[in-house]
Amino acid sequence: MSRILLLGGVGDALNIARRLGPQDIYSLAGLGKQPADLPCQLRVGGFGGGEGLADFIHAQGIDLLLDITHPYAAQISANAARAAELSGIPCWALRRPGWQAGAGDDWRELADWAELSAAFAPFQRPLFTLGREPLEHLDSIPAGQYWTLRSLDAHPGNARATVIGARGPFNLEDERALFAAGQFDVLISKNSGSTATEPKLQVARELGLPVLLLARPLLPAVDREFSSVETLWSALQGRSV
Repeated sequence: MSRILLLGGVGDALNIARRLGPQDIYSLAGLGKQPADLPCQLRVGGFGGGEGLADFIHAQGIDLLLDITHPYAAQISANAARAAELSGIPCWALRRPGWQAGAGDDWRELADWAELSAAFAPFQRPLFTLGREPLEHLDSIPAGQYWTLRSLDAHPGNARATVIGARGPFNLEDERALFAAGQFDVLISKNSGSTATEPKLQVARELGLPVLLLARPLLPAVDREFSSVETLWSALQGRSV
């Protein structure tokens, strides 16, 4: 019987995991809430790089590796491609398209934190939806700025920063209320392409706010790439026939 190892951590991965069989394994790095009542097996924790992952694949008799990790989880994706190569099994990846600016949008794509920090320096009340990275800079907030950060985990913040622990999906009305309360003048985000977190972009568009996006990392080539959950699932169904 074919056996799948699914590397996840985003909602799309859970969507697939809930359709897998009892012989398959859904692997999470350990961050965030762990799903319950899955039909497949759940594994939490790292593997020790590409070589460690290859050892696990061999020991467990895995036939197909699925990479449905976050678009910015470049190291995990690199480990997956390397492990599949070492193991001699195919690696399929869900590569979700990024968001695209519309007419009138003021979007800028920046390569790293240094470029982002230079770009948001003129603003006073930024909203960060970059994950945990801004937490490392709370002690160096520029004079005249007040930061609001939203990440999966709550954090005490400080006198010049509020940290919101929240997990999507986020609806449009709640995002409008958040922007109104925070009086943000710039949105700083990763370009995840997720519909669950897209409403913030609609609010920024309505308010005419600039959006600074951290550029996506380059990800390794794999045997097959898919742009949606349903096309990936259709391919899995065809493989099992």
